[in-house]
Amino acid sequence: MTPVEQVKLKRAGVGLRACNPDKACDGMTLFAPLGTDSTVYLIDLGGEIVHTWCMPYPPGLYGYLTERGTLVYNGRVDGHDGDFLSSTPWKGGALLEVDWQGEVLWEVRHPDHHHDGIRLASGNALLLCLTEIPCAMAQRVAGGNPGSEHNGRMYADYLVEMTTDGRIVWEWRSWEHLEPESYPIVNSQDERSEWTHANSVVELADGNLMLSFRHLSAVVIVDRRTGGVVFKLGPPLLHNQHAPSILPNGNMLIFDNGTHRARLPYSRVIEIDPTTREVVWSYEETPPIAFFSPIISNAQRLWNGNTLINEGTSGRLFEVTAEGELVWEYINPYFSGPTARDQQNSVFRAYRYPWDHIAKAMDTAVGHAGELCTQLNDVLRWLVRRRAISLQSRASSR
Repeated sequence: MTPVEQVKLKRAGVGLRACNPDKACDGMTLFAPLGTDSTVYLIDLGGEIVHTWCMPYPPGLYGYLTERGTLVYNGRVDGHDGDFLSSTPWKGGALLEVDWQGEVLWEVRHPDHHHDGIRLASGNALLLCLTEIPCAMAQRVAGGNPGSEHNGRMYADYLVEMTTDGRIVWEWRSWEHLEPESYPIVNSQDERSEWTHANSVVELADGNLMLSFRHLSAVVIVDRRTGGVVFKLGPPLLHNQHAPSILPNGNMLIFDNGTHRARLPYSRVIEIDPTTREVVWSYEETPPIAFFSPIISNAQRLWNGNTLINEGTSGRLFEVTAEGELVWEYINPYFSGPTARDQQNSVFRAYRYPWDHIAKAMDTAVGHAGELCTQLNDVLRWLVRRRAISLQSRASSR
């Protein structure tokens, strides 16, 4: 007898699940499955692999392509036993930049690094870090589950800017600029081992920094010169959100996880006018609980007006139009875990890039003839697959 597949997502089907090439935004999608796999994947609209990077570390937690066409990657480097960060699934430790073929251009390490690290416009690295805060400060933090501190300790976030040769040139410490009375842990279910639990940092066009604090259900903008908070968006509008980004029109796009929202929690993607604090666009599913990722996840506004959404916990990447029509869907087929019950295909973040961006990445890697032939084969394979999708779509519509 054929054994029954024990992983629900695998039974339902993985890989490409839907594609309308006439409405989907043409490009390639980048993602790094969470777990022990250290491979970063770049796929086309047909779900076919166009390129992979084999990284020296498993993801902690994702990578992205720079304007130069290189890959910046957050890797997981575990510390010693008993270390709080090493006991979490969102430990980092290393930030590195590689070219198209995975050659490391630079690498920095920091034992407190977690969740996010980016390459600044200056060329320096900025790491999101975590450390223990003074007991007197911790006692002023309201909310959370009483007595759930980690060995009686509470941790909070700070930022570290480093040169690519590892010299620290700037720091920002959350506990020096956030008043605990104004920033409580919002949900009583959350552990008090962490106060802020930042999950992303973004450099804005003016050099200021945008941070997402999950435990506070707040997005803040920090003035780079003074360290002060110049903008705050929080509850009841946000619920344990992830990955805020600034759109070309100045609005914010946020994956609002909704972990403890109402009796039946659900997720949504919202576009917010930061001036009025009003939601000007949102995506939810019917029924709302059909779309839910209690942790991780992100959304990206694409250049044709569509939105790419990563429902992270289930590894579901999908694209919707401004009207909410689903036009592309892909389920991450790469699972990790020693047993079926432990297997998961979660994706922290996913991004799509236009073809000219990918071409730039390939240009950085052109070396000898053999490398060039490999890249040309990648391009031809992608073009053939793209043509096949288009023909298939036209045939099915007749």
